Amino acid sequence: MKTLAFIHRNDTRFAIGDFYPVLSVFSHYELGNTVSPFLLLDHLGPGVLKPTNLHKGVSEHPHRGFETVTLIFAGELEHRDSSGGGGIVSAGDVQWMTAASGVQHKEVFSEAFSKTGGYFEMVQLWVNLPAKDKMNPPRYQSLRKADIPVIELRHSAGTVRVIAGHYGNAQGPAKTHSPLQVLDTEVQPGHRVVLPANIGDTTMIYLRTGKVQFQPEDEILEEQGLAVMSSLGQDIEITALQHCKLLLLTGKPLQEPINGHGPFVMNSYDQILEAYDDIKNGTFIKFKVLDDQ
Repeated sequence: MKTLAFIHRNDTRFAIGDFYPVLSVFSHYELGNTVSPFLLLDHLGPGVLKPTNLHKGVSEHPHRGFETVTLIFAGELEHRDSSGGGGIVSAGDVQWMTAASGVQHKEVFSEAFSKTGGYFEMVQLWVNLPAKDKMNPPRYQSLRKADIPVIELRHSAGTVRVIAGHYGNAQGPAKTHSPLQVLDTEVQPGHRVVLPANIGDTTMIYLRTGKVQFQPEDEILEEQGLAVMSSLGQDIEITALQHCKLLLLTGKPLQEPINGHGPFVMNSYDQILEAYDDIKNGTFIKFKVLDDQ
């Protein structure tokens, strides 16, 4: 079994555009290649949107060199990009956007959700792309709730939603550029479960709610904390001290340099400068976004 390497906490909350509160769980600026191929995780909410006629969210902005994975637990988002693509992402859905060579898009609460208002909670994960794929055409994968397998754990211990990678015989619908797993998991209090993780892989658990313990001598993982596990060993054994909702993230490290600035993550500073030059010169968009429905 994998052992706990360390627990990372960041209690700072801030606004991104109109989105508030946003918790920065981790980023590559803090943890670097320790968490490769993952770059960043932000947790929006839980919160309540008051009814409004405004399209609140984040106005059009660019990305290059990585993927954004947006999981909607409550509420509803609308996304639009500069090529005219986009759509609605509802509770239980996942939007997997491969920015690659470049996307300019906006993310706002949907018109319908804005008018009614209500409870919202979402997370956005950034996944690095291998150097060979950073300038590929961009792509959307709209992963609907109904298409994401849900596995019942033995002894009514909980459930696993397989978004990327696999759990047992269930394969997640997301197409990835490097081997990784994203498992949205619930564990009932008092149950001890084993979750899959390969030897040598980066392995992390982000705990949205509840309390988790690994071994009796380990520090307890509290709500909105991140556990980074050792790359040695296979699989993770956890005990839910309370009803837990967590994300299991595992992936094969890319072992490539990371150079990130704002909305761009490349391998060198020169590539970052090129991205800013492309924005300035109006040559940022290289391809129309592909949309996998």
